Amino acid sequence: MPGQVLYQANPQPDPSLLPDSILEFSVKLDTKNYLPQDELKAVQKFRRAADYVAAAMIFLNDNVLLKDKLTHDNIKPRLLGHWGTCPGLNMVYAHLNRVISKTGLDALYVVGPGHGAPAVLSCLWLEDSLNAFLPEYSRNFSGLHKLISGFSAPGGPPRLVAQQHCHINAETPGAIHEGGELGYALSVSFGAVMDKPDLVVACVIGDGEAESGPTATAWHGFKYIDPAESGAVLPIIHVNGFKISERTIYGTMDDKEMTALFTGYGYQPRIVSDLENLDNDLAASMDWALAEIKKIQTAARSGKPITKPRWPVLILRTPKGLGGPKSFHGELIEGSFHSHQVPLPNAKTSDEELAALDKWLRSYKPEELFTDEGSPVDEVISIVPVESEKKLGQKVESYKSYIPLDIPEWTDFGVKKGSEASCMKTIGQFLKGVVAKNPSTFRIFSPDELVSNKLDAVLDDSGRNFQWDVASRNNGGRVIEILSEHTCQGMLQGYTLTGRTGLFPSYEAFLGIVHTMMVQYSKFAKMAAETSWRQDVGSLNYLETSTWTRQEHNGFSHQNPSFIGAVLNLKARSARVYLPPDANCFLSTVSHCLRAKNYVNLMVGSKQPTPVWLSPEDANRHCIAGASVFKFASVDEGVDPDVVLVGIGVEVTFEVIAAAALLRQHAPQLRVRVVNVTDLMILGVHGSHPHSLSDDAFDALFTHDKPIVINYHGYPMELKGLLFGRPELGRVTIHGYIEEGTTTSPFDMMLCNQTSRYDIALNAVRGGALGNPKVAVSAHEIESYLKHLAQKDKDYIYANGKDRDGTFDVPTFA
Repeated sequence: MPGQVLYQANPQPDPSLLPDSILEFSVKLDTKNYLPQDELKAVQKFRRAADYVAAAMIFLNDNVLLKDKLTHDNIKPRLLGHWGTCPGLNMVYAHLNRVISKTGLDALYVVGPGHGAPAVLSCLWLEDSLNAFLPEYSRNFSGLHKLISGFSAPGGPPRLVAQQHCHINAETPGAIHEGGELGYALSVSFGAVMDKPDLVVACVIGDGEAESGPTATAWHGFKYIDPAESGAVLPIIHVNGFKISERTIYGTMDDKEMTALFTGYGYQPRIVSDLENLDNDLAASMDWALAEIKKIQTAARSGKPITKPRWPVLILRTPKGLGGPKSFHGELIEGSFHSHQVPLPNAKTSDEELAALDKWLRSYKPEELFTDEGSPVDEVISIVPVESEKKLGQKVESYKSYIPLDIPEWTDFGVKKGSEASCMKTIGQFLKGVVAKNPSTFRIFSPDELVSNKLDAVLDDSGRNFQWDVASRNNGGRVIEILSEHTCQGMLQGYTLTGRTGLFPSYEAFLGIVHTMMVQYSKFAKMAAETSWRQDVGSLNYLETSTWTRQEHNGFSHQNPSFIGAVLNLKARSARVYLPPDANCFLSTVSHCLRAKNYVNLMVGSKQPTPVWLSPEDANRHCIAGASVFKFASVDEGVDPDVVLVGIGVEVTFEVIAAAALLRQHAPQLRVRVVNVTDLMILGVHGSHPHSLSDDAFDALFTHDKPIVINYHGYPMELKGLLFGRPELGRVTIHGYIEEGTTTSPFDMMLCNQTSRYDIALNAVRGGALGNPKVAVSAHEIESYLKHLAQKDKDYIYANGKDRDGTFDVPTFA
C-alpha cells in the first residue's frame, strides 16, 4: 500500500469513548456574522490572492495572471513545492493582518510547516514586505512575474526564491525559523517572547509536526513564561489530517480527545472547524485568544498574577489543500495526502492536467484580485497594516534587534596560578556576574543539570523561571531548566534570533540529542549572513561538561564526545570549538563567546577541580593565540625538541604534562616540547578556517619534521580530518576517546582509552628514538618499564576500587 487508502475526502475521526462532558472544557463562541461584511470580504479576497499566487509559484513560469490561454510552455520544467499546507497558512496570515491593522498588535509569525514557503512568500509580496528588502520584487506586475516565475528555478537571482522551492529560510523576511526539520517551531516561539513583554508570536504547528518528540515537550513551554516580563505565544494547530502519504494522529482524534489532551496540558482549547463560516470562526477565535492573553498579562503586571493561568490554543481543522482540485482521475486531491506537494504533477506534458490546472487557477478569479498593472486591488490589501514596522515581514525583532551583553571583566574572577579549581565552578561565579549586568538580555537554558554541572552560583541571586513551581514563579529567574534538550535548543534559538544571548550547558554525552537542530540553525545563520539586510545576532553558545573523562556516578552511556565533530562539520564561518585547559582559560573563552556574534560556539571543559596552569594574564595571551608552548613542562622551555607532546582538553592535557614529568625522570635524554591547543580550529590546513594557522606558524609551534604525539579529548578521527592537508602527517600520532569505558576510576578511563600519561610517554619515546640516538639506545628498556607501571596502576585500581593516592597530584619538574 504505497499511500493511505481513502474512502472519502477529509475523513473525520472515529468517535472516541470519552464522555461528551469533556467538551465543556473547550471554548464556545458565537461566530455567526462576527465580522462586518467589508472586513469579511477583505479577508477572503486577501486569502484568494495569496492562494492564487502560492499555487502559481509552484506551476507557472509565464502568463502569471492568466491573461492569455494557458499552455504547456507556461509550465515550469520542474514542479517543486508543497501546496497542501498553503491555504491554512495564508488564512492565518490574513487574520493576523486584520488584527494587527485594528489593534496595533506586535506579532511575529512562526511557521512549523516550513515547506509552505509559497504561502508565506505570497503574503509577503501582497503586504509589500518583499519589496522593502528586495526592490526587484515590487508590488506590481514586474515583481509578481519575478516572484512566480523565479520560484524553484535554479540559479535565478536572488537566492530568495531560487532556493526556496520547499522551505522558509533566513532570506524570508520576518522568519526566525526554517521549519525544514519538523518539531521545534513551538519552542523557538517561546524563546522569542522571553523578555519581550509586548510581543505575541503566532505559531502554526502542523499536525504532522505535532507527532514529533520536540513538539510533544514544547507544549509545556508556557510554564516557563512569566507574563509579567515576557510576551506570549498563540499556538495554532493546523489539523488538515494528512502527512505525505498517511493520516496524522491529530487528524484521527475527535474534538473530545483534542480537548482532553490540551486541557490536561493546561491550555484553553478553542476548536475552529466551521467550514461554512470559517473566516468568522477564526476571527472570533483569534480575538478571544488575544483577549485571554491580555487578561493573563494584565493580572501579572498589576501584581496579582493568576496561578497556573490557562493560555489559549487554537485547533484549526481544515481540509488539506483547501481550494485546490477536488479530484483527478478518480483520486481525491483536496482533503487528502495527494495535495501535500504538487497536486497536478504532469501539467507540463498532460493536456488533461493542464486543463485541470487552468480551471483551478481561474477559480480564484485573478482578474478580480489584481489590477491591469499587476498590483493587488485595494480591497485585498485593505487589511494589511499601514505602518511598515507592524507588518509581519518587517518586524525588527526578526532581523535587527541584537543587544550586546555587558560582560564583566573576566580577570576579576580569575584564580591563582598553581592552585586547583573547577572550571565550571569558576565559570558559575562569572555567569552570576553576567546575569546581574544583563537582567533582560541573557538566559541560561539547561536540561536539569545546572547544579550537577557545578554552575549553580548563578542561582544565588537569580533563580529558575518555572512558573508552575511556587518557589520559582514571578521571580524573574534567568535559568530555564527543563529535561528536554530539544526544548532548550529551540528556546535558545528563538531567544538568540530575536536579539538576545543565551547559554546551553549540558552533559557532554547528551548534547548530541540536538545535533540536527544545531545544524539546521547553522544553515539558517549561514544564509542570514549572506543577506544584505539581516543584522548580527549573538552566537549560539554550548557549554559541554560532565565529560567522559570524569563520570563519577555514571558509566559508558554517559561517555560520548561526538558533538565536537558535529560542530567541526559546520561551515568555517560558523564553527568554533574551544577546549580550554584550566579555569582561567575557560573564563577568557566564555567571556569571548558571550561577546561574539553569528557563531556556533562549543566550549568543552571539566567540572572537577584541576590544576590552574596559567595566570589570568598568561591565559589571556594563550587564548588569543589559540595554542602555545607550555614552557614550564618542556625541556629548555621547548627549544629544539626531539618530540612534541600536544594536549587538547582539560584532563588529557593533565596526562600530557604528567607524561612530560615521567619522561623527565625516566628518559632524561629526551628533549620534549609540550603544547596546549585551546582553539581547535587553528589545526586545520591554512585557509580552511579563519583561525587556522599558516604553514609557517604551524611549523613554528609543532616543528616541521619532529614526531608529534597528540592527546585529544574527542574521537581521533575528528582530528585526523581536521589536520588533513597539513604536510608530513605521517609523523603525527593521535590519542583520543576510543569508546572504551564503564563506571570506573578516572585514571582507569585514561588507561582504557590509551590517553594516559603512560601511553603518551611510550609514543614520545618511540618518536624521540628516531632522531635522538641517546634515547634510542635505551628506548626498549624505557618502554617496557612504562608498560609495567601502567599495568601496576591498573592492577591497583581493580584491587582497591580507586586510583592510587597522588595520581592527580600536580606534576613537578626538577
